[in-house]
Amino acid sequence: MASALQVPDRAAHLAVDLVNARTLVSPAALQAFLIEHGEPEPVVVTDVDLASVLGVRERIRPAFQLPTAAAAALLNDLLAEFAERPYLSDHDNTTWHVHATRAEASWADWLAGTAALGLAMFAAAHGFTALGTCAADDCERVFVNPAQRRVRRYCTPNCATRTRVAAHRARHRS
Repeated sequence: MASALQVPDRAAHLAVDLVNARTLVSPAALQAFLIEHGEPEPVVVTDVDLASVLGVRERIRPAFQLPTAAAAALLNDLLAEFAERPYLSDHDNTTWHVHATRAEASWADWLAGTAALGLAMFAAAHGFTALGTCAADDCERVFVNPAQRRVRRYCTPNCATRTRVAAHRARHRS
């Protein structure tokens, strides 16, 4: 398994993509997700892997919503459970990269350890306020915001625009 720690913040974005991925409905979809996120082929995924990864996704989601101390405790719990001493690897003809989980870790364990470490490093660098959940009423997506001095409330400009337009229409109706 390739590491998401190869590029700074890549593991945090992996966590965001995992939590936001609503298309993970089959082993093939999980396989495509892993390949899109840099895993070298062949990627073999089972129904058990899919169920475990979906469980990990739900364990990570609260990190974007909880107050700082609770989010830190959640990430620390995930790190204690899934992360191992980091080491360098160049398996499967990949470039050197850092692994933070056992070499034989399942996809779920690898995603849990890597995502937790990525979010912990991101929060340490940018603060827990840089982890967020979209403020749009009809959206549950999460995001990370590395921008300094710029508050972000929405996952995408589309959600921000849709919310502003709805508020504008509601004001003009009354």
